[in-house]
Amino acid sequence: MTAGVTIERFENLLVVTLERTTQRSAASAALHERIDRREARIGLIGLGYAGLPLAIAFAEAGFSVIGIDLQEDRINALNQSRSYIGDIADERLAPLISNGRLKATDDYSALADADAITICVPTPLTNAKEPDTRAVLAATNALAPWLRPGQLIVLESTSYPGTTQEVVQPVLERNGFTIGEDLFLAFAPERVNPGDERFGTRNTPKLVGGVSPDCSALAAALYRTIIDEVRPVSTPRVAEMAKLLENTFRQVNVAFANEMAIMCEHLGIDVWEVIDAAATKPFGFMPFYPGPGLGGPCIPIVPHYLSWKLKTVGYDARFIALADEINDAMPHHVIHRISDSLNDEAKALRGSHVLLLGVAYKPNVADTRESPALATFAGLLEKGADVRYHDPFVPTLTIAGQEFRSVGLERALLRETDCVVITTNHRAFDVNWIIENARLIVDTRNATADAPCHLPPSAARIVKLGAPSIAKPNASA
Repeated sequence: MTAGVTIERFENLLVVTLERTTQRSAASAALHERIDRREARIGLIGLGYAGLPLAIAFAEAGFSVIGIDLQEDRINALNQSRSYIGDIADERLAPLISNGRLKATDDYSALADADAITICVPTPLTNAKEPDTRAVLAATNALAPWLRPGQLIVLESTSYPGTTQEVVQPVLERNGFTIGEDLFLAFAPERVNPGDERFGTRNTPKLVGGVSPDCSALAAALYRTIIDEVRPVSTPRVAEMAKLLENTFRQVNVAFANEMAIMCEHLGIDVWEVIDAAATKPFGFMPFYPGPGLGGPCIPIVPHYLSWKLKTVGYDARFIALADEINDAMPHHVIHRISDSLNDEAKALRGSHVLLLGVAYKPNVADTRESPALATFAGLLEKGADVRYHDPFVPTLTIAGQEFRSVGLERALLRETDCVVITTNHRAFDVNWIIENARLIVDTRNATADAPCHLPPSAARIVKLGAPSIAKPNASA
């Protein structure tokens, strides 16, 4: 009898298991079919530099997309077909808004009918340089009341390994869902490079890591509708770690390039020529270039997610700490170069007129997040310099509580300025014209490398970061 009961219980367990497998397969298959037919409704939480391009790509692929953002100015702009992202033209938005493919709101209840929901909210650092996942948690909590069986949730926000399963998954499960059975969860890190004219959403490969095989398969199927190459990995943690590796790789190598620049200054060698020479080797070398520091929402921040996570398991990421120290010191090094260059002109930094060209963190964008130009600006003010800036993408700027406006780049301004500092080499800058009209240039980006050899004697004296103090660009002619 005992054996009979055991067999009966085994048979019942087998039936239940088969039923659950069938249901899970049916739920996954149904969503697969809706995705393949472009019938799935897509929700995007966070319509910033990562979320908006994704929303547009899904809408252009034929999906109905609802975007959620808590910034009223963004909602109003989108619904009026106005883009606030430099890489996205109004003309690209207009047909999607007019035909109803893309809508924007701050009301999370609009996600009740969504089949797949992507979270693209910011993940900054706290003042202690620790991950701040409050926006991810807030978005997940706000989404929770509108969840239903059969949905796919994808986190794109960059964070430490474990965020998807330690922050997002518990909220979903507290609302009665079983991940991989009636709700599907994955991590797919954003790889947006603002201002990049070569790589965009379509041709940048996408990583996806699901909590279960079904989760990965669904996320991969969704992204393959808008991206040429999708690469599934075994877990969300692998995808999260891969994103951190990508950005930390750049942080460490830029730090090495920055230290090489300082070394070359001491040795009287031009680091830019050295790097270009080394880059002729077709294997075993990848060129990275120095600059006034690191900027943007990723590279200065992301390595700290990894460093923090490692501390929780008793490991000290020394390489990351050293790279951070070197990169953080570069604005101060630039200020020293400015001060020394003015001193060679028998001028003190205090009271000198200094003009910064470019305050965005990279060329041809309006984003000033973590821009090293801001630290340089603040440091110059602190030392008593009279600082102005010109940036065609950034009309206003607040430094140390004081508001500044971008000044017009006029010949008279250049001639009366004691030192012009190229901090961001926007394409709009006519560098040769600037050289011809300025008196002293401190070039932190090698923007003057292609200056003509023969310039009038009145042309600027140029001092480059990572190079010996030199006179004119025609000094070697």
